[in-house]
Amino acid sequence: MSGFKEPSFADRQKAAIEAKKNILTKFKSQPGPDDPAVKARAAEREAQAAARAKAKLVRDAEKAAQKIREAEEAAEAAARMAREKEEAAAAEVALEAEKKAARDARYAARKKRK
Repeated sequence: MSGFKEPSFADRQKAAIEAKKNILTKFKSQPGPDDPAVKARAAEREAQAAARAKAKLVRDAEKAAQKIREAEEAAEAAARMAREKEEAAAAEVALEAEKKAARDARYAARKKRK
């Protein structure tokens, strides 16, 4: 088995030139901007972008509608709580009036006995 042969400067230079040629031929073989396939891909990307934008508008509209519904529900809940507080306050006032009437009746009965 022979040992590793160190590439000379000429070999390295030749390999670099060959690599540059390969890169250049690969670049030249790519289709240009006016190629129908390139135009078709660009049109497809634009159509996909338009579809994404349309879907985003629909999602934004749904989110706005959801926020409006949540705000309406919160307003209804606040109104319901206010109404319940008013009813509780009215019941408390009625209870206090009833207690006062009972207390006055007891006081009048006690005064009548004396």
